[in-house]
Amino acid sequence: MPEPMDKVAINTEPIDLSKLLKLDNVVSGGGEAKILIAEGGVKLNGEVETRKRKKVFAGDVIEYLDRTIQVVLKPPSDKDLT
Repeated sequence: MPEPMDKVAINTEPIDLSKLLKLDNVVSGGGEAKILIAEGGVKLNGEVETRKRKKVFAGDVIEYLDRTIQVVLKPPSDKDLT
């Protein structure tokens, strides 16, 4: 049985890959995220991704630092509708 993966919710799509890693709070900042990506330490949907500004969408799966996450889109709140 596949292991359940963590989910990271975003408000709008797309989001830059480096910003997503920062949002997940595993890297301390954007610079650390960019280095990790540039050195080939991140996979996007099973493929090594070295573009730090690569656009990520809901449903994408990111693997890095022994972590696997799936990107999900937050549903709009009532506050967003007014």
